Amino acid sequence: MFAALRFRNFRLLWIGVGISFAGSFMQQAALLWHVSLLVPDKKGLALGLVGLVRVVPIIAFSLVSGVAADTFDRRKLMLITQIGGATVAAVLAVLAFRGITAVWPIYLLAALGASVGAFDPPARHALVPMLVPREHLPNAISLNTVMIQAASVAGPALGGVIIAVGNVGWAYAINSASFLCVVASLIMMRDVPKTERAAGDGARDTMSIQALKDGIHFVFTHPVIRSTMLLDFFATFFSSATALLPIFAQDVLHVGPRGYGWLYAAPAIGAVLASAAMVPVTPTLNRRGQTLLWAVMVYGLATVIFGFSRSFWLTLACLAVSGAADAVSMIIRNIVRQLETPDAMRGRMVGINMIFFMGGPQLGELEAGLAANWFGAPWSVITGGIGCLVATGVIAAATPEVRHYRRGDGH
Repeated sequence: MFAALRFRNFRLLWIGVGISFAGSFMQQAALLWHVSLLVPDKKGLALGLVGLVRVVPIIAFSLVSGVAADTFDRRKLMLITQIGGATVAAVLAVLAFRGITAVWPIYLLAALGASVGAFDPPARHALVPMLVPREHLPNAISLNTVMIQAASVAGPALGGVIIAVGNVGWAYAINSASFLCVVASLIMMRDVPKTERAAGDGARDTMSIQALKDGIHFVFTHPVIRSTMLLDFFATFFSSATALLPIFAQDVLHVGPRGYGWLYAAPAIGAVLASAAMVPVTPTLNRRGQTLLWAVMVYGLATVIFGFSRSFWLTLACLAVSGAADAVSMIIRNIVRQLETPDAMRGRMVGINMIFFMGGPQLGELEAGLAANWFGAPWSVITGGIGCLVATGVIAAATPEVRHYRRGDGH
């Protein structure tokens, strides 16, 4: 179950990123809560705008960041992103401790954080296959998912307690410090292999338009990779209810900041259990394509029930089920894409995928916020879940390569 952790470099990255992710998820929850307090009259719109200010930098820099991850030293690139993220979080902490009353600096810093963060996933995802042998890559991806989801539980839950008993600035400050754990793990690595270079024209190994075109061509001419990205985008676009959780906690369920912390962490609780169960199953799972499609359908259905719920415990259960389904689909999507992509193209593949797996949730938060502002938060969530189910059915019908994808199909 823990084969990939035998490799020192991967183990260092796994631990460092786990601590940092707990801080980042804490900050995400704290930032939404902070914005809801600063703009009490139009919470839905204000929370939706958080997604908008995050998605613009992601779209602007994701393609460039993918080329950068295939051109420069991936470990050094991660060092720069971690230092940048720590700086943004520290500034947020200072503003919170000073009792800022305007919301625009929060939006600005959220955009800056997203700009820096846009360069992290391509470098990090492309670095992992360089730290473990190919036969242990599915195990490494499963363990990464367990780690991320465990951080998703610990971060928001702790953040809810911190918000309840102190200043939201402490959540920002703790996140700033957590980035240093990744910095330490990257510095302690030894004998990291160099990035493989693409064959052919040397311009493809540099920061060039040709390198970018190569990456786009690769992704969109591979039906399995393309469809998994579309599934990721539409599922998270229609079912991004996280941004509305402050409204449910404050106005629908009336559970306060502690309840909000647990609601925010509930998807990750389900995801931790599901991803832990997937660790021993993943290497031998045969019908990966069908499992992926069913997982996304369960995700959408749980979102619909969550929208109808007026019970804290039922809402908590629905969010946990949605998190579990999302974890299963995430593991399979990542395995499929990593196995289908050569090392020289991994950074660009992840960079392009960022538009889908990060752009979907952020645009979804905007869509959910606008719908909540017009029709109310519950109907925003319900219609989003239905949209997820419809989109999944369309993609499944249009792409038989995904439906029939099995273990051993990766190159």
